[in-house]
Amino acid sequence: MRMRRILGLALAAATLAGSSTIGAVSAQAASSPNITRDECTAAGGQITSVPYGGESCTMPDGTIQRLT
Repeated sequence: MRMRRILGLALAAATLAGSSTIGAVSAQAASSPNITRDECTAAGGQITSVPYGGESCTMPDGTIQRLT
């Protein structure tokens, strides 16, 4: 009985670790890609600089993307 409980806990931990890894990969794929300064201005965006945070592009629809 004790061995069955240990195996159940190990299986639950492995399942939880696998689902969090899949979630992290999905979140990375869903994030918007970086764009260049030229692409930002061509799309009508405004370049803003954040101290210690780099530059970003604020698009006319309100979305913000990091500049490369």
